[in-house]
Amino acid sequence: MTDHPYRTDPYLREAAATVLAHTPEGGIVLDRSIFYPTGGGQPGDGGWIDWDGGAIPVATTVKGEAGAPVLLPAEPVALPPVGAAVGQRLDWDRRYAHMRMHTALHLLSVAIPLPVTGGAIGAGKGRLDFDMPEAPADAAVLEEMLNELVARDLEVGEEWITDAELAANPGLVKTMSVKPPSGQGRVRLVRIGLGAGQIDLQPCGGTHVARTAEIGSVRIGKIEKKGRQNRRVGLLIEDS
Repeated sequence: MTDHPYRTDPYLREAAATVLAHTPEGGIVLDRSIFYPTGGGQPGDGGWIDWDGGAIPVATTVKGEAGAPVLLPAEPVALPPVGAAVGQRLDWDRRYAHMRMHTALHLLSVAIPLPVTGGAIGAGKGRLDFDMPEAPADAAVLEEMLNELVARDLEVGEEWITDAELAANPGLVKTMSVKPPSGQGRVRLVRIGLGAGQIDLQPCGGTHVARTAEIGSVRIGKIEKKGRQNRRVGLLIEDS
């Protein structure tokens, strides 16, 4: 699997690349993409592609063959030719909002230590669905707990384990609806906190902020009943 820069440096806003292919749907495949493809509840990135002779806006990014990011233009346009050198520019405000919310939802899964049955990430608004017969007793207490975790300014990092190690430690997986990204021989774990201060460790392929304080102030949104055993908990980031 190509080590695309969105995996190794989620803060990278611009980068050069070479066009590897076009898809039948009019998408662009690059040799190294800073654009995150839709997956795990996180929307694909948008932005712009520039080359000698043209420029196009990218509406979103999806996964193609072997999980390769496919950049989809906002409308049908002439694409840079295969082999062309291009410049990539992220819609950074959108990406960073997703990074903050994705990390905040990891904290929500810490504050509510129950199996996750679904989720969605937006710019300033997100939610997790839990296998939770009854709603949280006090949303204000839950909100206070989340903001305390944010304020601790915990480091957000990663580590890698093998597929076999993940299979031997099923407790690492919190999500019931989305399988961890595996099958490549190793699995990425996102860690919040270090050493004795670690509060979360779970498989995840998304993009996150480097420290929890970057999330900012959070607020619990709607708490809805979604079936006999499920509750949906909304989350808002105040300044987004």
